[in-house]
Amino acid sequence: MTGPSTGVLVLAATPIGRVADAPPRLADELATADVVAAEDTRRLKRLTTDLGVTVGGRVVSYFEGNETARTPQLLDALLAGERVLLVTDAGMPSVSDPGYRLVVAAVEHDVHVTAVPGPSAVLTALAVSGLPVDRFCFEGFLPRKAGERARRLAGLAAEERTMVFFEAPHRTEAALAAMAEAFGDDRPAAVCRELTKTHEEVRRGPLADLVAWAAEGVRGEVTVVVAGAVPVALVGDDPASLRAAVADREAAGTSRKEAIVEVARLAGVPKREVYDLVHRGEGKA
Repeated sequence: MTGPSTGVLVLAATPIGRVADAPPRLADELATADVVAAEDTRRLKRLTTDLGVTVGGRVVSYFEGNETARTPQLLDALLAGERVLLVTDAGMPSVSDPGYRLVVAAVEHDVHVTAVPGPSAVLTALAVSGLPVDRFCFEGFLPRKAGERARRLAGLAAEERTMVFFEAPHRTEAALAAMAEAFGDDRPAAVCRELTKTHEEVRRGPLADLVAWAAEGVRGEVTVVVAGAVPVALVGDDPASLRAAVADREAAGTSRKEAIVEVARLAGVPKREVYDLVHRGEGKA
């Protein structure tokens, strides 16, 4: 059980490019926190120097390699009433960065969790992509292995929301090629490189064009935004609609077997029902 002396966990966004983009509260939090947990203490030092702030509390490292072991120590500090500030190299902690484990542990122990909002590569890329922003999903980094990556993307082929991915520069061409294979060459997308930095670049176009562009080499931090799938019109489940839908697909060159399977899936009815309707209709002709 926790008492009134329980501390506070603060998740603070850090600049994804320009130091001037740091949220105003960040300097105050760095100066007053009892503990500052940083993904890279060297980058934290550069940040505080640029901000002209001196860290008032103790600094500890908190990165992927020690996240599991360090979380209980930070939780103990929180339960002892300390204010723990968590920062990563760029953007918001826990979004494809360390932080999720500590948030879960804090919540489980009724520790107050708050945030200093600020820069986010996900939202920045989405906003400048020129693609629909009313509904979107964040997919983080794709698997490095080609087979696992292909399976992940195949599972997203019918996703209707705009999708946002992080990618390493040396894997960007392969990732875009896998997306083109899974989503189609013509699927609109945008590659956002070095967002908010001096050499910021946003390339927009169909996936096939972006693959050709990436073949020349990509540098810097990369965020990829891909348009969602165009909604597939559903098929009515009444006999006339089912027969017509199969006939339309056959006329377009689809085999009868494939047409029956697709229509059954879209209508939400058993394949046998569609099969019987089609062949029963032929018998009446």
